[in-house]
Amino acid sequence: MSGHSKWSKIKHQKGVDDIKRGNLFTKLTREIIMAAREGGGSADTNFRLRLAVQKARDSNMPMDNIDRAIKKGTGELGGGSLAEMVLEGYGPNGIAILVNALSDNRNRTVQEVRSTFTRHGGSLGESGCVAWLFESKGVITIKTENIDADELALAAIDAGAEDVKVESGYMEVYTAPDQLEKVRQALEKNKMAIESSELTKAPKSLIKLDEKSGLQAFKLLEKLEEIDDVQNVYSNADIPDAVYQAA
Repeated sequence: MSGHSKWSKIKHQKGVDDIKRGNLFTKLTREIIMAAREGGGSADTNFRLRLAVQKARDSNMPMDNIDRAIKKGTGELGGGSLAEMVLEGYGPNGIAILVNALSDNRNRTVQEVRSTFTRHGGSLGESGCVAWLFESKGVITIKTENIDADELALAAIDAGAEDVKVESGYMEVYTAPDQLEKVRQALEKNKMAIESSELTKAPKSLIKLDEKSGLQAFKLLEKLEEIDDVQNVYSNADIPDAVYQAA
């Protein structure tokens, strides 16, 4: 999952710019709306909503925005018509890519995603073509500056984590989807500096890319993330460190 970790870190670093553009808050708002629409407006009984609200709070989204999004989802305010979509495709060197989107116009979103794949050396595939290469996981990102990473890793395993990946300045803790909240709460009790927690699609194995194809893959993933309707992008690409360092 190391390739996944690096891509997640890049996305986090870009988060400040996303907030400035309003893109991140738009994506967070849509997720809250869908969660509230599906399971109701109480975070106590709606796990998806609880997770969406926590992610919004981790990203410093104002509570007024969160409350308004919940009301849109429950129908108290007009929220428009959104539908969930999962699009699958291939990138450079045959890497697998999953795209999660929330859209009020399926045809528009499919066309945008398809053209982005094509412009950056990839292709949109049929439903189910790559989904089997990924598995659902919970992932918690923790700052490790001035903290003993080994001790932190042991604490995470003791709390029920399945895997831990240590990178420069941060750590990613992977859990079973239904254990995400439990593990986060245990880590919070130990005063861990948690940056985010979310459900993700982790690749079962990675495809190692050289610098040229890695740069091409990076640009494709980045452009897919920038599409307004796209919520998340997952890939099994193992992109060289040099590409991330130059980003």
